[in-house]
Amino acid sequence: MKTPKLKLTMVADDRPVKLAVELPAAVHRDLIAYAEILSRETGQAITDPTKLVAPMLTRFMATDRAFVKTRRTRQTPRDGSG
Repeated sequence: MKTPKLKLTMVADDRPVKLAVELPAAVHRDLIAYAEILSRETGQAITDPTKLVAPMLTRFMATDRAFVKTRRTRQTPRDGSG
């Protein structure tokens, strides 16, 4: 049986912005499991599953049609200023 492809691929090494969030335990467990599966699929060791949160949010927002349409209409600056 062929395993379906995950939505994330390699995790970019980008300069982070500090953000503190609380996750439900079940979401944290799923995040760890996702990191393990992604590590196997890509061969890229993911030692800190929290590094997946940003690419997951990015992917989610990029594929949310209503958000993309509204953002395009408002032309909100990408850095949040203005």
